[in-house]
Amino acid sequence: FFQKTLNAVKSWFTLFGWSKGQNPISVPHSLRRDVCIVQLTIAQEKSFKRKVDKDKGFYEMLLHLNGQPIPGIAASQSLPPHPVERMFQLHWQHSELLSFLKSQGAYLSHVMPEFLLAPEDYEIWTEVNTGLRVGSMRSSGKLSGRQIFILDKRAFETMSKRAWTDVLLQIYKVFVLPRVSSRIIPDPSSLESLQNMPGIKSEPLCSNIYSRYERAVLVWLNKNYEKNRKIVWKDSQRGGIPPMRWIVNFDQDLLDGLVLAAQMAAYCPYLIPTHFIKMYTNPRTHEQFLHNSLVLVNALHAINLDIDIKV
Repeated sequence: FFQKTLNAVKSWFTLFGWSKGQNPISVPHSLRRDVCIVQLTIAQEKSFKRKVDKDKGFYEMLLHLNGQPIPGIAASQSLPPHPVERMFQLHWQHSELLSFLKSQGAYLSHVMPEFLLAPEDYEIWTEVNTGLRVGSMRSSGKLSGRQIFILDKRAFETMSKRAWTDVLLQIYKVFVLPRVSSRIIPDPSSLESLQNMPGIKSEPLCSNIYSRYERAVLVWLNKNYEKNRKIVWKDSQRGGIPPMRWIVNFDQDLLDGLVLAAQMAAYCPYLIPTHFIKMYTNPRTHEQFLHNSLVLVNALHAINLDIDIKV
């Protein structure tokens, strides 16, 4: 499940994350590189500078998605030549990034700034915080009193991949999902069937799982499914019209493909006789779930929306 989530994240940010076309990314390697790789200046002894494509850096991506830079962090800046000082500046940048995202509504309390460092910088961070370099750094006041987690190389890579994936997911949630319009035009023909459907509250604090924008998507899924289920499967030979349901999450409630098919049918009704009529409307076996998934994937292929979709 995590690998599928990671693949979806990489695909979306590769295709839509930057302002000037596609930019293939890998998680966490290219992200750590874009904020951490430096090159010597002409003087070579005074400072390091980031070595990234002008329009393809991580903070350029944030600028594109957010519309404004992170306060206090420039898209292009110098890094100190001393490895320890460079590590502390990168650690500070990651701390500011996490604080900024959390101030925008991101859920990232489990992500520590050090998990976003490159492996060599994390090794320096562990040395400093375990006392191997404390003598040279104590006077600078860099050390903090909070609990630290020392990971071996393999565990760190796993943690870093998960941390960067969660950062990208939360960036999508706080900067992209809010663009979803909440404007709803009532459809008189569907009002009667929607009256008995439980509502989903829109208040910001009514859920500690989904944001108001994610709940707006859930409302959209509920309305389209209830409006279209009797239309899409009125002539179904594989279970009849599916029953009313209350869609409250993005995993279990979408597993059988029927909800997603109802959304597509709302905008592409010509797919109903060619694809969706073949779906099982009350699937019970793994084979029937797989059958519905294949029908849905074929429908996405038919309208050229198969963005890196694999079964």
